[in-house]
Formats: sequence, structure tokens, C-alpha cells
Amino acid sequence: MSSQIFRSVARSAKAGLSASRSSSVGQGRAFTAAAATMISSRGKSNYFASFFDRAGSGKPLMGWLSSAMAVPAAVYMLQDQELHAAEMERTFIAIKPDGVQRGLISEIISRFERKGFKLVAIKLVIPSKDFAEKHYHDLKERPFFNGLCEFLSSGPVLAMVWEGEGVIKYGRKLIGATDPQKSEPGTIRGDLAVVVGRNIIHGSDGPETAKDEIGLWFNPNELVSYASNAEKWVYGVN
Repeated sequence: MSSQIFRSVARSAKAGLSASRSSSVGQGRAFTAAAATMISSRGKSNYFASFFDRAGSGKPLMGWLSSAMAVPAAVYMLQDQELHAAEMERTFIAIKPDGVQRGLISEIISRFERKGFKLVAIKLVIPSKDFAEKHYHDLKERPFFNGLCEFLSSGPVLAMVWEGEGVIKYGRKLIGATDPQKSEPGTIRGDLAVVVGRNIIHGSDGPETAKDEIGLWFNPNELVSYASNAEKWVYGVN
């Protein structure tokens, strides 16, 4: 189901929560019926659907109304969590041979981890020059293309895939400008590099580039999907 549908469901649930808190029993019943339909259609829980059936069967109102005030909140949180999961991005990050040789692996990884991004793939490889040319294919007409490819294939490269909300755009901010001397202090290149030819790290510059680079450097079975215990503290919904 698309993130647009998730947003619609979340908005409906949130609006229903306000309605269920009002004094209008009719509003509460209308919302609970709608919420039951949403949950049932996604197969989340037959229990909730049967609960709403009982709520409309003419039994005393106090029991189901008090529950109806809690259930919409749970529905809203559930849909919001699913929306969050659907919007997660992945980006390709590589520590170049100079960064590996200078012993900066742990320093660079820690900056992405401290931000709250999640590592979902990693491997140390020495790419061939042909492979480097595929990676830098969009720079093929530039005069520095050959030297760039020779450098990338000159030693070990730590290839990684990081996941998180806005990780493509903010990953570039963590990295800094291509020219380290134009990078802000606090960025990886601003703090750890001096010249363009040895700027220690590469990061995808957009969604399509990220998709292509991840596909070039990793097989699908090398990418791991998992829930991090830290995520509720990074993306928690209040």
C-alpha cells in the first residue's frame, strides 16, 4: 500500500480520535465503524472488528465508548508507524582508499550512527578499474575521469548502505562539499580532508543515483532489513 494511502488512513484515524472524545455518541459510533473497516481491510486484527460489532449491538455505552477513546489512538499510532516505515530511504556511502588507509573507518561510521541512521549493508572490496569506470560513468567526459577511476581502484574501499528518513540529503550534509576547503567545520570532509583529490568519502547525490549505486555495489541478498532497538528513540511518535 502506498504512503499516500497511509497518510489518508492516519489522518482519518486522528480525526476520529477527536470525534470519539466529544459528547456525541453518533460521532463515536461512526468513527469506530470506519476504523474497524480500515483494520479489517488490512487484516490486522479480527479482534478489533468483532469489538466494533459488539459496540453497535445495543450493549451499555460506557464500556465501548471508553474503549473507543483508546482504540482510535492505537489505530493512529499503528498507521503512523507503517507510514514511517514506508518512507525510509537508503543511500550508498563509500569510504575511499585514502579514508581506509588513514584509519578513518570507525570515525566516519560513528558519525552516521550518532545521527541515527541505520547500517544495512557493508563490505570491504578492492574494485577493478573497469568497475570504477562503471561507478563514475556520469563523469566519463571529464578530463579527470581516468585519474579518478585509477584512484578508486588503487586500494580497499568500504562500501556501505545506510537507511533512514532523509538519509540521502542529510548524508550529503554529513559528508560536506566536494572540495574539503569549501566544506563546513563539523562535516566529514571539513574536519578530515584537505584537497579534492583525497576527499576520503563518496555519497549518493539523489534517489536515482542511490538506487543505481546500491545495485552496482551490492547484490539484493547482501542488503539486510531489520528493526533497530534505537528507532523508537529516533523516530518515536508522541
